[in-house]
Amino acid sequence: MTGELGYSLPPAIRRISTNFRLVGWVGLWVQVVIGVISSLLFIVNALEPNTSLSNAGADLFQSLGVLFIFVSAFWGFRYVRLGRKLRTSNPDLRPKPKDAVRAVRLGILISMLGMFLTIIGAEAMVATLWLRALRQVATFGGISQDSSAFINAADVAVVFSVINTMFAHFIGLSASLWLQYVVDRQ
Repeated sequence: MTGELGYSLPPAIRRISTNFRLVGWVGLWVQVVIGVISSLLFIVNALEPNTSLSNAGADLFQSLGVLFIFVSAFWGFRYVRLGRKLRTSNPDLRPKPKDAVRAVRLGILISMLGMFLTIIGAEAMVATLWLRALRQVATFGGISQDSSAFINAADVAVVFSVINTMFAHFIGLSASLWLQYVVDRQ
């Protein structure tokens, strides 16, 4: 197949380039949208005065998990740029296969690390919620003046934020694993 400049790319390079660009754009935008939603939910919970769900450990790990969404989204854009460079007419300027493999492996590492940090934050957050639920059950028979024992909508928003964060990391990990499959299949 001859391109607009009159040169022909090998089919494997064309396929890899197309996959890098497509998967990079999809991963980038899905992660940005989910990352913004997670960030907003996390910020709303942090600003909510009536919630006692937040604890320093859960907040730190959740913040790092959200930060890694945006790092992973940037890495998706890096895939797009790599896909564009693979289409160049000069084979000497084209990235080497080891560069593509290295980029994919680093993308997998970024998503795995982000997911790990988010899961640790989720564990701490769910433990706090569970303890509050136990206090709620313990005070159900009696009248309690402690409103922090009750689970409210802001607490559920934090759970939603953590689940969205894990989903975004799953998207980034899936994109990187797909690209690894495409590169290895050459």
